[in-house]
Amino acid sequence: MKFKGSPTFSHQQPDKLGVLVTNLGTPNAPTKAALKPYLKQFLSDPRVVEVPRLLWSLILNGVILRIRPKRSAEAYQTVWTDRGSPLLYHTEDQANAIREQLQQQYGEHIVVEFAMRYGSPSIEDAIERMMQAGVRKLLVLPLYPQYSASTVASTFDAIANDFTRRRWIPEFRFITHYHDFDPFIEAAAARITRHWSEHGRADKLIFSYHGVPLRYLKNGDPYHCECYKTSRLLAEKLGLSESEYLTTFQSRFGREEWLQPYTDETMKSLPSKGVKSVQVFCPGFSADCLETIEEIGEENKEYFMESGGERYEYISALNAEPQHIEALTQLITHNLSGWVVEQDQAGSLAVRQSQADKVKNQSLPY
Repeated sequence: MKFKGSPTFSHQQPDKLGVLVTNLGTPNAPTKAALKPYLKQFLSDPRVVEVPRLLWSLILNGVILRIRPKRSAEAYQTVWTDRGSPLLYHTEDQANAIREQLQQQYGEHIVVEFAMRYGSPSIEDAIERMMQAGVRKLLVLPLYPQYSASTVASTFDAIANDFTRRRWIPEFRFITHYHDFDPFIEAAAARITRHWSEHGRADKLIFSYHGVPLRYLKNGDPYHCECYKTSRLLAEKLGLSESEYLTTFQSRFGREEWLQPYTDETMKSLPSKGVKSVQVFCPGFSADCLETIEEIGEENKEYFMESGGERYEYISALNAEPQHIEALTQLITHNLSGWVVEQDQAGSLAVRQSQADKVKNQSLPY
């Protein structure tokens, strides 16, 4: 096996600190041709679909990849912009804003990159750039507030797999969740409050999260509990009673039972219960994407209005809003504790180094 090295490495070059933010992924274009390899990579992940591999391979390649790419491409075409995929450019904007804040705090020797678990830019390419830039301490932040094996653990798998092919592995830290991180809750509550100040309140506030199969919860995945805790903390911050909000789960796939209540069925049933206006916020999505813009903003709106609803509003994700960036930067800074100190007078990043390491480096003959 040939391990990847750093041919340009020099012991005289300063060690750098790396921060990698990741999100789910997106196809390169809203076309059937681009959707097929993206969906194959995504749906081939055993963390995403926990079904015996041989059986799932037959279903995926024999049925799903023959039908779904065309349907998904049509959906992506409705949200595609001049900048491309919303998830891609929102994540890029977030990474750029985080980089700016961290470099103000720690200097230019901190490297911030972003990557997608599926599609481009890939995790492998991002880590390669960081290693070649001299990153020797790496912190990874998957932009999923609530932990799930299908998202956060899958990201860890991709990074660990990349490390198995490297000669030099960096010191490594990995943020698994931030569902109850108060600055994040504050930023989400502020986003909702701002919407209320502009549009007024509705009869009910819906917190809609991406769903997962119910058996994941039964097998010990904490995602369900963390979603409900986020909802509860947001409701407390907003001063809502239990009757003023609901937690639901969207985007189910296949025939098995997923986490309930389902968002779409909830939208169809609420008008008959006297709820004529709703506002929907998605606390599990750090950036707007197909699932928020099209599924929540359009599809579920149709369900609600066709069932007798009178007013439906989607409250957009936090994206690169300043308070969100501040919250993520605080989260990162907290997890960098012990690795870095503030900028020195020369404005450079001071990476903590033990006295033993200093002596060792001084004795090197090269």
